[in-house]
Amino acid sequence: MKLKSVSTALATTTLIALALPAVAQDKSGPNIGMTAEGASAGGASTMGLAQDLYALGVAQGDAVTVLAAAKLAASVDVTAAEAAALDPAKIAFAEGDQETLRKKAAPAAAPAAPAPMMNDGTLRAAAKATFFTATNEDEGAADAPVTADAMFAKAKELAADDEAVVGLIDDAMAEGSRGRIGGSVEWLSRLPSGQTDVWEIPYYGNSYAEVAIVGDGDANLDVAVTDENGNVICYDVSWSDKLYCDWTPAWDGYFYVTVQNMGGSRNSYYLMTN
Repeated sequence: MKLKSVSTALATTTLIALALPAVAQDKSGPNIGMTAEGASAGGASTMGLAQDLYALGVAQGDAVTVLAAAKLAASVDVTAAEAAALDPAKIAFAEGDQETLRKKAAPAAAPAAPAPMMNDGTLRAAAKATFFTATNEDEGAADAPVTADAMFAKAKELAADDEAVVGLIDDAMAEGSRGRIGGSVEWLSRLPSGQTDVWEIPYYGNSYAEVAIVGDGDANLDVAVTDENGNVICYDVSWSDKLYCDWTPAWDGYFYVTVQNMGGSRNSYYLMTN
């Protein structure tokens, strides 16, 4: 499946969340700040790319491509976290036509200085609520997206008796965590068919924000990222279960990631942030 990276989007349904308390700064528009120079995408982007590359390598039966994916996945230092419970009363779904959303949507800014940790040194928090009733009890073939260890194992399987490639795989595994990209946090959600997750995630203003959805490949996921005013930051409804989105908030605020399972079976996906 192709990694989806979008900076502005149209939608037929948007998420409207309760606004944060007003302060002196004007927070009525889209929460996207000025373009900043000198930063690049972080661990969330790398992990999404690794999953896509792995799927390509498996489809082609190419051990070297799968090895490249495994090395990318192993290069990201990820902390697993548990989401808090989001009060469903804070969330409402409202219909809107494309023209209305086109006016509300705003272009994403270029990355600013990375901010992988919250200002007080703790990992970024997230809260989640799940809506609607499951339409299918099929749990799918996978229990989670593929890990780096599983990718290395698959690369060895595909390499078979090719000693040169097996040697490359062994060398890559021996490198361990050297040079890892740090600061990424991931939450695992097992989302049944027909249900929708809504995540609430805080970001600081003028700091690079990064979100990735990495599914297990069992079902299509539609994803939207909105600010606290309901403005669309990223949106994608193509046939995939992956999305990457980055932007620079103009002020401290909450952002909402809506993940809809549009397929016929459960999708166990990771939500990743910096």
